[in-house]
Amino acid sequence: MRRNRGRPKAWSDKTEQNTIKSLDRAMEVLDHLSTLAGATLSELAEDLGQSPATVYRILVTLEARGMVELDAEAQLWHVGPRAFLIGARYLRRTSVVDRARPILRRLMAETGETANLAVARDDHVMFVSQVECHDSIRAFFPPGTLSPMHASGVGKALLAEMSERRLAAYLDRAPLERFTERTITEPKRLRAELDGIRARGFAIDDEEKTLGMRCIAAAVFDWTGEAVAGLSVSGPVSRVSQAETERLAGAVSRAAAGLSAALGADRPA
Repeated sequence: MRRNRGRPKAWSDKTEQNTIKSLDRAMEVLDHLSTLAGATLSELAEDLGQSPATVYRILVTLEARGMVELDAEAQLWHVGPRAFLIGARYLRRTSVVDRARPILRRLMAETGETANLAVARDDHVMFVSQVECHDSIRAFFPPGTLSPMHASGVGKALLAEMSERRLAAYLDRAPLERFTERTITEPKRLRAELDGIRARGFAIDDEEKTLGMRCIAAAVFDWTGEAVAGLSVSGPVSRVSQAETERLAGAVSRAAAGLSAALGADRPA
């Protein structure tokens, strides 16, 4: 039998007896402080509904560990360098592919369609992970498969998050090749499509790469706010229908928000 070396037998017991109240209060102070551009002791105590004496003891303890620091002249407390160091260590062990696997599995189970993870590579998206659905007719993108950004759900989701400078450079150099009669090949039309994606929060590949297949995608963000990947579901138009768009788009958007949060993004879900 495998030993659970990182947790005791009662690891799933989250009742009060297994929590440390003082530590919980300290984490609440640190978490709140991290959202502010500096705060006084009085402001923190008022915001958190705790006494100034309690908050001060917490701050002094955290300061000794480098988690917070005091600007003595302004009498403002800030998040300290140690907190950044710990966050950086977390980011080093965070792989978007590893983090995405359970999210892709849940997305496939919720939608009944193949769930995909893709990243930008030059002027294409490269599929790096997939959880296939169980239907005989389904989308299949082996890891390493490339697709032009303008004819891909994930690609358009990522294009929509580009700065104007990067988008203009892409449109100047990338040939908008036609694959089906639905492929968008005019820069003006593509820009209009990207405006719509930004407004609704998800992209649709509506038989633009392959006739009979439709894809719904949303961008994934890292801790810097950069769009680093995209999640999508894809399948035949008979199942990924116009009537199903709202339900599937909601599931994809929630999954993308969950993966973004796992990568440290601080964005509204």
